[in-house]
Amino acid sequence: MIMTSIKEQAAISRLLSFLQDWDNAGKVSRSHILNSFIETNQGKTAPELEQEFSQGASLFLVRLTTWLRLTYMTGSCLEKLLRAIGIFLSSVNSNRYLIEFLEVGGVLTLLEILGLEKIKEEDKKESIKLLQVIANSGRKYKELICENYGVRSIAECLAKSKSEETQEEAQVLLDSLVHGNPKYQNQVYKGLIALLPSASPKAQQLSLQTLRTAQSIVGTTHPSIVDCVLNVLCTMHLEVQYEAIELIKDLVNYEVCTALLQGLVHLLIPSVKTNKLQPKILNDSTVLQHTANLPVFLQQAAAAKAIGVLARANTSLAEEMLHLRVVHSLMAAMGNTDHSNSQRQASLTLEYFVQLFPLVEEHVRRSMGQKLYELFLNNPEDLYMKIDSIQADILAANKVNVTKGERGVKGPGGEVQPAPRLRLISLSPALHFSGLSFSGRRLYLGLHDQEQLDHFTHPQADIEKKE
Repeated sequence: MIMTSIKEQAAISRLLSFLQDWDNAGKVSRSHILNSFIETNQGKTAPELEQEFSQGASLFLVRLTTWLRLTYMTGSCLEKLLRAIGIFLSSVNSNRYLIEFLEVGGVLTLLEILGLEKIKEEDKKESIKLLQVIANSGRKYKELICENYGVRSIAECLAKSKSEETQEEAQVLLDSLVHGNPKYQNQVYKGLIALLPSASPKAQQLSLQTLRTAQSIVGTTHPSIVDCVLNVLCTMHLEVQYEAIELIKDLVNYEVCTALLQGLVHLLIPSVKTNKLQPKILNDSTVLQHTANLPVFLQQAAAAKAIGVLARANTSLAEEMLHLRVVHSLMAAMGNTDHSNSQRQASLTLEYFVQLFPLVEEHVRRSMGQKLYELFLNNPEDLYMKIDSIQADILAANKVNVTKGERGVKGPGGEVQPAPRLRLISLSPALHFSGLSFSGRRLYLGLHDQEQLDHFTHPQADIEKKE
């Protein structure tokens, strides 16, 4: 008993001496103390930390949080300070430490750090990591972050950050906040949509990725999502375009399907002041000529690509796009000699419509003329390199008006054998199956084209079954 008492007194004495050293230390000395603490205690559980500090770990934590509140605006030792606090908050059985940190306004301080311009990116990243730890501790903590305008602060950090690592951590945090947070999941969803016009391609890419998850959780679409996603298609960054098309593939299963298809077809014939680009000639001929029309032409090419992806994935969507005069618009895009990728993507997509619908084939052949049509059939992907200005004008000024088509295959004697019609089934918002709600969605049932998406980066993952 006496030996135990002596050991306890010695441990308490060491703790008091350590705390006194911290209280009397300046910035440099405190930085050394933090380095030693992080190196020694990384990964320890709450009981182990208590043993290390003779059941007085909270006394050191309160000093850390106090110094954080006093100095976070100056950025002094901020990264080390946040990492040290993180050791407490992320330790096993750390609920007590978490409550102590929150009671002194820890969440507000972390969110304010994200909005400070003079703070280093590494410091903001550590702040986000602490917010992740808090959010992952339970629903009430996610709600606490959201109640303190956390979604806006995190989204702004994601949009403005110059560090991809910080942006990726912010994405992880937003993804955490949209899960298991029914009270504020719509707020996170709207915040992600607000990020789409961001000037940062990385922010656009990450927000599009997270939106796919958020959309499936929220279940219904916000009206602004259609225009926001379509506007992203004018990007020059293929990784952003890929994520946008992936989201579009998901959105066609919701109530915005018709508006989305209309928007895509509309983008095939952009409104530009002139059809001919006249860039200034630079000394370096390899320099890309940026013009006022380039964004809409990039958008035109991406729309043609997206239409092809949707049509190949679901033939009923192809039928719906026929009603929107997609064939006329694709041929017009093929005549855009100012942007070869628009011609290429439109030609590849038109090829599928021609193969799928005999009536489309008939109208396209008649409009193009036999010679141009043979060039088209021979190699649609390279057609833009083989046509002359007259043929391009024929495509651009086409009057094709195919608004319906029977799918089928040619049988003996060239006779077309129509395929079974697709049926569009609308599911009631109240319909539930195995606990899953299909509110606001539409299912297309019927034959599905098994042809692989040869012109897209990844194969179509969600293949519908035959009826």
